[in-house]
Amino acid sequence: MRANRLLLSAAIAIAGLGAVPTAADAHPHVFVTSRSELIFGADGRLTGVRHAWTFDDMFSAMAVQGLDTNGDGKYSREELAPLAETNVTSLHEYKFFTFGAAGEKKLVFGQPVDYWAESAADGRVTLHFTLPVKEGAAEKGQSFRVEVYDPTYFVAFEFAKEHPAKLAAAPANCGVALERPPSPDAGQQLKLSEAYFSGLSPGANFGAQFSNTLLVTCK
Repeated sequence: MRANRLLLSAAIAIAGLGAVPTAADAHPHVFVTSRSELIFGADGRLTGVRHAWTFDDMFSAMAVQGLDTNGDGKYSREELAPLAETNVTSLHEYKFFTFGAAGEKKLVFGQPVDYWAESAADGRVTLHFTLPVKEGAAEKGQSFRVEVYDPTYFVAFEFAKEHPAKLAAAPANCGVALERPPSPDAGQQLKLSEAYFSGLSPGANFGAQFSNTLLVTCK
């Protein structure tokens, strides 16, 4: 696996760094705190997933370098627009790190909309975007799940401790629960070297075991 294939490296490239991890580094390389909103239509079916992904301090600092075009020491939504554009464009190859299913029927998402980035007072960058549901939405009242993870485990996702997920315009009897992934055990930790991941096949799905799963059920 080439580390510079991932969308987050594309964001670094925008900042003019082109930096990639060395072979001695261990996965994951980037840490993201996530909040997600599941959006429902008038028919009671899922129509989209709205994500807010906050990147770790180190990645945020690298990603914004060179983007303060007016030199005021702050990063406006307009200045961060190229960063947001490159990230959501690159996300397509990785299925937006978002997967879902109702039973055995998989969710298929369309291209991201309403995307933008912001930089908080602490310097951490948050990417906002919405994934419209293209096909496979569960019928009204049917349970379904949405998972967020990087199959390559280059990026580690952790949902926020407070208000990690919510439903928007869902039927009144529906609720969402979050299943957090386990921490890597000793055996898994030994596998997290760059050398190990470079030997995986293109279809390997190592990161699935660290999936954050949103479970929607209706009474």
